[in-house]
Amino acid sequence: MFRFRDEKAAQKIIESIRREEVNLRFMHVCGTHQDTLVRFGLEAMLKDVGVEIRQGPGCPVCVTTTNEVADAIALADAGVTIAVFGDMLKVPTPLGSLGDAKARGRDVRIVYSVEDAVRMAPEVKSMVFMGIGFETTSPTTAAVMVEPLPKNFSVYSCHRLLPPALHAIINMGEFRIDGLIEPGHVSAIIGTAPYDVFSEKYHIPQVIAGFEPLDLLMSAHHLVKQVKEGRAEVENEYSRLVRKDGNPIAVKLLERVFKPVDRTWRGFPTIPMSAYDLQEEFDAHNARLVHEDVLEARPPVAEEHKGCRCGEVLRGLINSDECPAFGKACNPRYPMGPCMVSREGGCNIAFRYRGKL
Repeated sequence: MFRFRDEKAAQKIIESIRREEVNLRFMHVCGTHQDTLVRFGLEAMLKDVGVEIRQGPGCPVCVTTTNEVADAIALADAGVTIAVFGDMLKVPTPLGSLGDAKARGRDVRIVYSVEDAVRMAPEVKSMVFMGIGFETTSPTTAAVMVEPLPKNFSVYSCHRLLPPALHAIINMGEFRIDGLIEPGHVSAIIGTAPYDVFSEKYHIPQVIAGFEPLDLLMSAHHLVKQVKEGRAEVENEYSRLVRKDGNPIAVKLLERVFKPVDRTWRGFPTIPMSAYDLQEEFDAHNARLVHEDVLEARPPVAEEHKGCRCGEVLRGLINSDECPAFGKACNPRYPMGPCMVSREGGCNIAFRYRGKL
């Protein structure tokens, strides 16, 4: 396993948990948390003291549906320039991937920000930026929408809201969740209040965590203490960045530009009010409306490859290596689903580090 600073402190935390003699299952909803857990061998350390941590729908590329990717491919085939983050390029669909569309001559461009797409728009006939991400990245999309935009620029919003997904997981009741580790970067935007309902209504302990190994170990320790003491609260382990009210400027910007709408997530049924679409004020730059004729003409596609269990990984039902295709028919070079494509996907993370643990 990789070594990290403060290993003595980590061992003290582990021994403190061991003394509690627990058998608990927690869930996190963050690809970066999963990377830290696996890369530094924390999963095994915690399992040894009775704490299992399952991954949830914390990878924005992974929760984006096949139909949304197919829409982008259809737009590219219709002559629209598509701007996407690199992780989206290899996500497979029955129509191929955006990378395949690029290989056959369609104008698909990798960008590092929405500003890149706006800057490129004057060079092309029509530009669509595929907006991916949770409350962490959606403010960057919102920020450009309130500025003067090229007439040929539009956004196909695939932005998601995290708290509705937590509601869905809890209400589906597919397995026991003894505590939640909440993502630090999302929480830096939305604050701590949106999580209160899960502790108050469902009596689930929660800790907002940073991304260092000690952050996650301390979060597990706090959750164990809450369970043993019969408490269900929202604790902020990442107080060096997360405030109770989050980032009010970013929240206000999101409310101005976006409206919550019902939408399906990969592996989930439709989740009410779980995605961002643009407010009517921005209809002239809403790709779903600007290119409505192309999108309506596209035939529906199957949501998942038959052998892909990415949806079950995203719901925390299985670990990546429990999928029969993992590392065999499905690998980063030939992925069957986005969980193996994205650097924040559980399968990609498990594949990258499996030889080092």
